[in-house]
Amino acid sequence: MTALTDHLADHLATGLTTLCHAWAVTRADGTVFGFTDHDLDLAFDGITFRAGSGLAARALQQSTGLSVDNTEALGMLTDTTISDADIEAGRFDGADVRCWRVNWADPAQRLLMFRGTIGELRRTGAAFTAELRGLTEALNRPLGRIYQKPCTAVLGDSACRVDLSSPAHSLTLPVITVTEARTLRLSAPGPQSPGWFRRGRLVVLDGAAAGLSSAIKRDSVTGGWREVDLWEPLRAALQPGDRVTLTSGCDKRFATCRDKFANLVNFQGFPDLPPDGWMLRDPATSGSLQGGSRR
Repeated sequence: MTALTDHLADHLATGLTTLCHAWAVTRADGTVFGFTDHDLDLAFDGITFRAGSGLAARALQQSTGLSVDNTEALGMLTDTTISDADIEAGRFDGADVRCWRVNWADPAQRLLMFRGTIGELRRTGAAFTAELRGLTEALNRPLGRIYQKPCTAVLGDSACRVDLSSPAHSLTLPVITVTEARTLRLSAPGPQSPGWFRRGRLVVLDGAAAGLSSAIKRDSVTGGWREVDLWEPLRAALQPGDRVTLTSGCDKRFATCRDKFANLVNFQGFPDLPPDGWMLRDPATSGSLQGGSRR
């Protein structure tokens, strides 16, 4: 929450206020939506907050500790603001949300009341309900290193440092056919070997599904084309001719980091950890009872 300005404090002190709420929703693709419960449009910070958009919010629950702030936004689906197709495609999942208390007579007098992300989004007929999660939601995630044989880094992140934009780890091709929104046949096999993109990601570049992505379950080369299966179907229509980009996948093993990525210097696992049962071994399981080395 930002500090209460002197001008807004003076306005509140009068007892006769001209206040409303203004909401800004920023999707992962950078698209910004503005809504207000005032009866006229507002504009500030380069955003137009539309009146009559059908968006409202329940009472905001906030605390001074580290518990998660939460509330819900209620709205109606319209073609010009939030559409049924965008919700079904998951374009609002995890979107950034900000809420201000604004003096509509002078929008420069405003107070940021809430900032967070959209959590669970439910749709009922022509209406939707979006769960809003506060910034402290991130504190619920476990952090820290884990001692295990597989690598704990995410391929391409600051710990891994593999450049996924390089030609060796990225392939862009148009789609030939789509089956059940999860099996795609691409126009060429590409230089990468079969299985290279298994466990990687597919990102759609064109068409109604542009910007959507899914994890790759299977990657094979047959004849003159490449075929990939996705773990989850894309939630928007993908048409032949739309382009997709495949990025390499990693199974987190020591040998894969060495042979596929030549990146052992950044391997974040512990491949020499003994197996789980090493402390439970006794002389009878060593194969020799002569008092010699167990190895």
